[in-house]
Amino acid sequence: MTAAGHALTAALAADVTRLLEAEPEVRGDEPDSVHQMRVATRRLRSVLRSYRSVFRTGPAAEVTAELKWLAELLGVARDAEVRGDRFATLLVALDEVPGEVVDALVGAERDAYAEAHTRVLAELDTGRYTALRDTLSAWRSEPPLRRGRAAAPAADAFAGILDHDRDRLRALVLAEPAAATADRVELLHDIRKAAKRLRYAADAAADVLGDDAAELGKRAKQLQTVLGDHRDAVESGAVLRARAEGAHGRAAEVYEILVDTEADAAGRALARYPAAAAFVTGP
Repeated sequence: MTAAGHALTAALAADVTRLLEAEPEVRGDEPDSVHQMRVATRRLRSVLRSYRSVFRTGPAAEVTAELKWLAELLGVARDAEVRGDRFATLLVALDEVPGEVVDALVGAERDAYAEAHTRVLAELDTGRYTALRDTLSAWRSEPPLRRGRAAAPAADAFAGILDHDRDRLRALVLAEPAAATADRVELLHDIRKAAKRLRYAADAAADVLGDDAAELGKRAKQLQTVLGDHRDAVESGAVLRARAEGAHGRAAEVYEILVDTEADAAGRALARYPAAAAFVTGP
């Protein structure tokens, strides 16, 4: 019988290693490095939240808060990076794009990324990050577990946690059809976050629960991806509308085309949502 604490320590160690290995790549501004470190940070935070009953409350809450800080810091850079790449791709498909539009979209996001990355580097050199890194390094072998909960059979403990996270996601999915139009976008975003949390919890349980957890994680990832595509298109459209203000002539035409393109992309993603969410409400 594998104990919950032993299995959770192994899962946590893997996520900590992902974060620590991403750090030097972020410092070197390697491609996709900010994204990888942000994902590792979010995975850790999600596991600490899903499996909080196995961890001692105080230490877990403190590190969860610090991981939130780090994820938000990395998120500013990552969001600018994503928008810059997305805008560049959209503009490539158009003819006669004024330089002012390229500068306002791609150039502005590249500058925002550079500024945000500089801030990330500065924060990685602070005592705050060093303390977080040292704590996580120690947790790879000795996380702050509750002895009684840690000694319980991992299969039973992990299955209960996955059931809880799936029920939480199901409640949001079932509430979505009745949501007011003005609230729907944010509710879909909440569903995406809940799907991501279930995915990471299932990933952490896969070595213990096997194919059932792996399949659950796969389906949760599909739902997360569909709603992530929707969210990206919605947010991109909002940025485009804001930057279109005051534009004239061909620039205004380009912005109008891009806004319509993103609206279409959001619609296509949303059309895939019911099938992606079916696993949550099914038997």
